[in-house]
Amino acid sequence: MTNQTLPVLPLRDIVVFPQMIVPLFVGREKSVRALEEVMADDKQILLSSQIDPSIDDPTTEGIYRVGVLANVLQLLKLPDGTVKVLVEGKVRVRISEFVENPSFFEARAQRLSENPGDQASVDALVRAVADEFERYAKIRKNIPEEALGAVSETREPPRLADLVAGHLGVDVAQKQTLLETLDVAERLEKVYGHMQGEMSVLQVEKKIKSRVKTQMEKTQ
Repeated sequence: MTNQTLPVLPLRDIVVFPQMIVPLFVGREKSVRALEEVMADDKQILLSSQIDPSIDDPTTEGIYRVGVLANVLQLLKLPDGTVKVLVEGKVRVRISEFVENPSFFEARAQRLSENPGDQASVDALVRAVADEFERYAKIRKNIPEEALGAVSETREPPRLADLVAGHLGVDVAQKQTLLETLDVAERLEKVYGHMQGEMSVLQVEKKIKSRVKTQMEKTQ
């Protein structure tokens, strides 16, 4: 895709990575219109996250310039006027410019190419990230079984990095940084670092909880 013009769906509180299939609930008029346009055409949409998720009506300035090109797999209109949509992220894209359109956001975008990075580092990191994710899932507890299965079966480094990134409990800005990291070795390293950081915080919380529980039992 060289500078293709596409409808844009600004996302709140979520960053969609390539290969990810996610359900989204869409209520904003502009976003619903963008989806209607997409369904009438080739079912491709550009997903890009809002810089500040608390803003109800973002301007083009409030939308990150790197997002993903996605396919709309399914669309369901709910009785309250919102739309439930199932999307699948395909490839990273960079928005070169937004196009004037009063009905919905529309932009020109170019596909971004990744660079594999240092091969020896990548090989070592693939193993480390897959192993760490298993431990991480045990502590986080809210990671779906199919995500665990997908991670353990994946041998492609970029796909592994994106799969794990999609399930991290970090904020939008940190996930956006991972989306914008085009060096695969560097992305795997960042993902690994995030998991370790989160795990040490969760372990400290666990210790505190059990200490509080012991104290409570003693006082009773």
